[in-house]
Amino acid sequence: MIGTGGHLIDEENAMIALNEIDPDAPFLSQLSDQGEGPVTIINTFVAREGQLEEVIEAWRQDSVVMKAQPGFVSAQLYQGIAGSHVLINVAVWESTQELAAAFGSPEFQRLLALYPDGSKSYPHLVRRAAVTGVCVA
Repeated sequence: MIGTGGHLIDEENAMIALNEIDPDAPFLSQLSDQGEGPVTIINTFVAREGQLEEVIEAWRQDSVVMKAQPGFVSAQLYQGIAGSHVLINVAVWESTQELAAAFGSPEFQRLLALYPDGSKSYPHLVRRAAVTGVCVA
């Protein structure tokens, strides 16, 4: 569940701060999008000093749960280089509705407690865009 102050919470416990890349299109609003077709969640995590491996393990465990949910297509984790504390999850879902259901599942919500306090998350949903001569949607 999302609590006050931008923290993802499991009942009373804050684990990971949820931050918006685009305040005009908050993540929770994006989850209610009724658009058709696949959606990609790009979630940038920032770990505190010394907590990178804990964040990776928390992501691994929550990804195992998400992978078993209807609509899951794929996921890939990217790690920053040269001492960076940044991790980027790129996951594809068949629809926003299926991602929203998986995100709201009690099993996934319980796993949020695994993220160390002070971890930050910047989730944002995107769809492929066509750009003439460069890429197709």
